[in-house]
Amino acid sequence: MGKIQLSARIEESEMRILEEYAQKTGRTKTDILREFIRSLKSSV
Repeated sequence: MGKIQLSARIEESEMRILEEYAQKTGRTKTDILREFIRSLKSSV
């Protein structure tokens, strides 16, 4: 499966939340977003 680049506009406050979570967990923002997107599969 190929990779696709995604660009999204989010509020500064949302970015700070993501950055703080990434730093706290030692993970990349990309990894966190990928995990969240995969978690949506059980909802559809």
